[in-house]
Amino acid sequence: MSLVISPEGDVQRFSTIEQAQYWLRKKWPVADEARHNALGRLEAAMDCLGSVGEARTAFLRAARTAGFVPQGRAEQLCAA
Repeated sequence: MSLVISPEGDVQRFSTIEQAQYWLRKKWPVADEARHNALGRLEAAMDCLGSVGEARTAFLRAARTAGFVPQGRAEQLCAA
């Protein structure tokens, strides 16, 4: 998945669960409940105690609270 991470349109592609986990731990701009929940879901998926789908959903929810937008969605917003 690719997220627009800045007002200038910078895009970050997340292709592995480890990369998403690194960003949540080291580069995330907010420390809120959505981030905390996403970290838990990612760790559960890595330990085969939760689904990858649940982890992805939690990560996207955290991305929204951090102000990030999925790349395709950002393009739709600019076209409107």
